[in-house]
Amino acid sequence: MITSRKVGIDGKQLKINGEGELSVVVHQHPPIDEDVTALPFRQYFTDTGIKGGSNVMRVNGSVNYVDFYIAASPDFDIYIKYITVEIGDGGTPALNKFGALAELTNGVAFYWDTQTEPEYELHEGIKTNKEFIRIASDTGAIGTGIDAYLADVSGGGSEKSYLPNIDMEEIYGFTWGLRLRKGTNDKLIFRIQDDLTGLSTFNAIATGTRI
Repeated sequence: MITSRKVGIDGKQLKINGEGELSVVVHQHPPIDEDVTALPFRQYFTDTGIKGGSNVMRVNGSVNYVDFYIAASPDFDIYIKYITVEIGDGGTPALNKFGALAELTNGVAFYWDTQTEPEYELHEGIKTNKEFIRIASDTGAIGTGIDAYLADVSGGGSEKSYLPNIDMEEIYGFTWGLRLRKGTNDKLIFRIQDDLTGLSTFNAIATGTRI
């Protein structure tokens, strides 16, 4: 039998308890001697995957789909923890529409594209405002009746927006979020597959951590 003894820098020995578990203390800060610095990440989904690309997602993807995405960085890993979406429109937006457009034919697809799992499907096609809210567990319940979940972003009723908020930990159980590995072609994608040019506003922002 091979045994080992683990001793910390303070001279204390690591103990394994009766059921084979280790006792640990979770601190509210990373290790003070950590060599890798984690920094906040924030970026719009764009048609190039990087800052500077167009973040206007109200495009016509009915003939040829259009991808808006977050691309992996050549220099650091990105963990997407949170996505906030705005779907704004005039007219009469409702939960059974997309903005104020009729229910979409194909919908907005959602993919996690990695080397090991190319275009892993997170949603085959979000066709209504209600479907977006269903995958966005952190969406605030504002308004009532036909205005449920609608925010008057114009201040005068000329444009109202749905604001779905997607928390990757709540939805998928990933504490740090979905990883885009540095130096790869990894992407997190919203794929437009219908004509959305009739919307007033459609965009998405990803936040998380870069390491």
